[in-house]
Amino acid sequence: MEPRLKVLYRDSAAAGLMEEFSYKNPMQIPRLNKIVVNTSIKEAITNVKVLDAAAAEIALITGQKPIIRKARRSIATFKLREGMPIGAKVTLRRTQMWEFLDRLVTVAIPRIRDFRGLNPHGFDGRGNYSLGLTEQIIFPEIDYDMVKRVNGMNISFVTSAPTDAEGRALLRSLGMPFRK
Repeated sequence: MEPRLKVLYRDSAAAGLMEEFSYKNPMQIPRLNKIVVNTSIKEAITNVKVLDAAAAEIALITGQKPIIRKARRSIATFKLREGMPIGAKVTLRRTQMWEFLDRLVTVAIPRIRDFRGLNPHGFDGRGNYSLGLTEQIIFPEIDYDMVKRVNGMNISFVTSAPTDAEGRALLRSLGMPFRK
């Protein structure tokens, strides 16, 4: 069975984008290429088990095993050496990407306290959008009683849109609740 948001994109969002931006070719319509979920934990420098717990939580949220990211260079002020494990990252594509986006938009984002909409200024100038979440407990897969440490995460949506306006229109048509 095809993911709900993929069907929504194919059936109505793509046609709406084609009309809104008056594309001549259907291949010009922006699409969602991948979603990257990333977390980095400062405490992992002294205690690696914290990073293992965060990686397990990201695996629960996304349904895919994360890769452990290591420091690229040494920073003496942070007592960080090159090669030390510092974060975890998952790149979602195809079905898992659509399922994650659906859960994020319909279940997780409405659970954020005092939510007034996503920041519309999180675009990078090339149609890609990034947002930061302060706690992982907004996802229903995470059992609140089992959480030892509340971690934040960055979620990046990589699109094929050439401009921010087209990327924003694509994500809005997929249900992303941007602030006015």
